Amino acid sequence: MSGKVKRVGILTAGGDSPGLNAAIRGFGKTAIGAYGMELVGFRDGVTGLVENRTVPLDGAALSGILTVGGTILGTSRDKVHRWVVDGEVRDMVPTVVDNYHREGLDGLIMLGGGGTAKNAMKLVEAGLNVIHLPKTIDNDIARTDTTFGFATATEIATEAIDRVHSTAHSHHRIILTEIMGHRAGWLTLGAGIAGGADIILIPEIPYTVESIAETIRARRARGSNFSVIAVAEGARDVGDTADYEAAQLLVKAAKTPQAIKAAKTHLAHVEDQQREHTFKLARELEAATSLESRVTILGYVQRGGAPVAADRILATRLGAAAADAVARGESGVMVAARGEGTELVPLSEVAGKVKLVPPDHEWITAARQVGTGLGD
Repeated sequence: MSGKVKRVGILTAGGDSPGLNAAIRGFGKTAIGAYGMELVGFRDGVTGLVENRTVPLDGAALSGILTVGGTILGTSRDKVHRWVVDGEVRDMVPTVVDNYHREGLDGLIMLGGGGTAKNAMKLVEAGLNVIHLPKTIDNDIARTDTTFGFATATEIATEAIDRVHSTAHSHHRIILTEIMGHRAGWLTLGAGIAGGADIILIPEIPYTVESIAETIRARRARGSNFSVIAVAEGARDVGDTADYEAAQLLVKAAKTPQAIKAAKTHLAHVEDQQREHTFKLARELEAATSLESRVTILGYVQRGGAPVAADRILATRLGAAAADAVARGESGVMVAARGEGTELVPLSEVAGKVKLVPPDHEWITAARQVGTGLGD
């Protein structure tokens, strides 16, 4: 972004997450107050970008939103290069480019997760000045220490685990608490450790029913006739993991449109078969241990409500840093959290990447050391 930036667009995309409004406010107040910029909000994420649905953002619009959950701009999961109209897939990047110039924008701020980073990269490649802010409760965006939304979701999931302990103890049951996280286990691992879960199951560590059952039996031998299990929605047993990985390899190996469609259909079928794995695991553990098993699925409550203080601070820091970056003429970057500061990371190093839990991560080590079972 060369010269003095006068007019900047901003949008929120992907799943809603605590801290989005705090980040909008952090960017907007800094951009307006420190640099005299003019802000334009796009409604409903990429949808508003394609359809050019805008709303002016001034000091009044930014007032009072720091503590509010969700996003005042709305959101969607649409992709700029795969826009579906009447069953037909279209590339809407040229339309977005036209809208960007029609609005007289000097830059665009996109708040979102991994899918948003990919959208942002497409627009950078089309010549637009874009900066990405990392948002997701999954904490799985590459090249940033953490993402806003993660701390709040961890608090919510931890409280849920705290609460099911009393029921599990009173009724001598196994209670499985399913926590969000299809690909990465950061949220389940963090909440499981903080909530004192007896067993934690994450996508990065395939489990066996026998290993889990043995942990439960060992607890019972020590006088604990209950167990609390924190399980990520993307966790799989060893057999299901092999099937899922084989289906993914078919998609990657497919070359023709017909082969790609067939491979993706097969992958979707495998995912659908494994969708209720937590209930299946509950039945298997009940049979293996003779203890009643119950499932609690937290679902969207993990995304909702006011952000905790840590997310408000993080979102404000990243938003303010994004305004500084725009003023300096930066583009094609993500504003990453790095320690107590921030760092601009090229979007090319972020888009399409996923930050998974390493098997030797200190959280894994700590969980094992305090006797938490990980199903392997």
